[in-house]
Amino acid sequence: MVKLAIVVAEFNYDVTQLMLQKALDHARFLGAEVTYVVKAPGVFDVPTLLADVVRKDDVDAVAVLGAVIQGATRHDELVANQAARKILDISVDSGKPVALGVIGPGANRMQALERVEEYARRAVEAAIKMAKRRRALREAKYSGSTVFID
Repeated sequence: MVKLAIVVAEFNYDVTQLMLQKALDHARFLGAEVTYVVKAPGVFDVPTLLADVVRKDDVDAVAVLGAVIQGATRHDELVANQAARKILDISVDSGKPVALGVIGPGANRMQALERVEEYARRAVEAAIKMAKRRRALREAKYSGSTVFID
């Protein structure tokens, strides 16, 4: 069983709270155990908490959820791009899969609400698949024929 953590941004709560509920439902459906739900103030703040979450022994993978809504300036691009880059760095550096379920940049509130279920489900599914494949890859041994990890 995959032990999954979810880090969710509180900013744009009307969107992210729905995402969290969809993610918890999908994790349960896929047979994963959600060990932690950690709330960050916003998407930009996620990496700080994520760095601690990936160090937990009872976390195999993490799904990050959030919504960066487009405003009057390009601030949404700055927030989403910088957070995504750091989230990827933390995943690679820790060796633990972190799936990005962040809507935006460039999305308005209506577009974000339309994508709630899709982004939440995809993040959970990707995190679980990556944890299982990482485990399989660690246990795999090459013995003269191609080893497929899927």
